[in-house]
Amino acid sequence: MLSESLVAAFEEFDMSEYEGGQQKELTEIIEDAKEHAEHITMSDIAHQREHFDILSVDLVDMLEITGSPKTLYQQFCPMYNSNKGAIWLSASEEIKNPYFGQKMLTCGEVQKEI
Repeated sequence: MLSESLVAAFEEFDMSEYEGGQQKELTEIIEDAKEHAEHITMSDIAHQREHFDILSVDLVDMLEITGSPKTLYQQFCPMYNSNKGAIWLSASEEIKNPYFGQKMLTCGEVQKEI
């Protein structure tokens, strides 16, 4: 399962090239992200989406420190969570909304390129 692979990748992440403050921040982000990824593994779809929302923020925070070897797109669905909205990352500029699935697959916009 993808979320189990994500947890394993977080556990194997090498922070040795980052300075002390960044290592501390990365440790906090990774611990939080692992918890949300684990919840995604064992939850119904509505609960998975709640954790995916927070996990996406963690990943963006992590990428602000680490950067990315390839272009990623931070995308935004304005309607999720009672119109509070939520972000996700995509390797494609094309919108494929994970929060509403087939109901509103193209709902959203690219907020920024990472």
